[in-house]
Amino acid sequence: MNVTLDELLSHAPVVTDGAMGSELQARGLESGECPDAWNLARPAAVEELARAYVEAGSEIILTNTFRSNRLALEHTRLTDKVEELNLAGVEIARRAAAGRAHVFGCVGPSGKLLMIGETGEDELQRAFAEQIQTLATAGVEGLVIETMTDLDEAKLALAAARATGLPVVASMVFDTGKNKDRTMTGITPEQAAKDLTEAGADVIGANCGYGIAGYISVCQRLRASTPRPIWIKPNAGLPEMVDGKAVYKTTPEAFAGFIPALLQAGASFVGGCCGTNPDFIRAVAETARRWRRR
Repeated sequence: MNVTLDELLSHAPVVTDGAMGSELQARGLESGECPDAWNLARPAAVEELARAYVEAGSEIILTNTFRSNRLALEHTRLTDKVEELNLAGVEIARRAAAGRAHVFGCVGPSGKLLMIGETGEDELQRAFAEQIQTLATAGVEGLVIETMTDLDEAKLALAAARATGLPVVASMVFDTGKNKDRTMTGITPEQAAKDLTEAGADVIGANCGYGIAGYISVCQRLRASTPRPIWIKPNAGLPEMVDGKAVYKTTPEAFAGFIPALLQAGASFVGGCCGTNPDFIRAVAETARRWRRR
């Protein structure tokens, strides 16, 4: 079910999916357990969640492979399972999509922000290339490099992704600074958009963060700084700890209420990150349908 970005954007806004990690936790994933491990341990649960997003209206779903690079898995018992995790993640997502949604491979950060210098960069490059090539070979239709805080790391992943010839989304997380509009390493939306565009990203994005309301201005700033389409997947606000569990208080209706403002700000792809679920995507999809009918 391969598709070009132009084909996708011909009926923008495009609805993506919601959270994976927080939703698997709601289904029994232990705190601190790697969500990607369920690709092998509980694939039916991962597939059920992905299918629920498709049924809710997701036109793009991501593979459950956010941490499936060798460096991110370093302190788990899965370091020798990189290929298996990624192959299983694609197989699960493709079964769930069943031709009704497009499957993009999810690539998260390495967790190695202090790896600087030539040797460190080489190791990062190899880790990203290993994961990304596996995802591409398994049949994803695009790649999403997400939740990045460091531009250099994002660009290393982007270089590996571009080598596949697939469409690539590069998405940063902006949740730091006085106005919560910088990455943890101090990168502004303008700088991210400029550098990632020059590095060859097909779509520029922002995901995670502290809530959808704050990403309206981030979206505007990204849109003003690049000719590339904009991808936005915010959190359902910040969680509160209730009886030892993280609880997100934002409702699907409240979340979807901000979607028109995001679209007006220039977003072409909209979905959710931590704390969102299929009910959120259902509300987002209905808002997107009304927007298209205007």
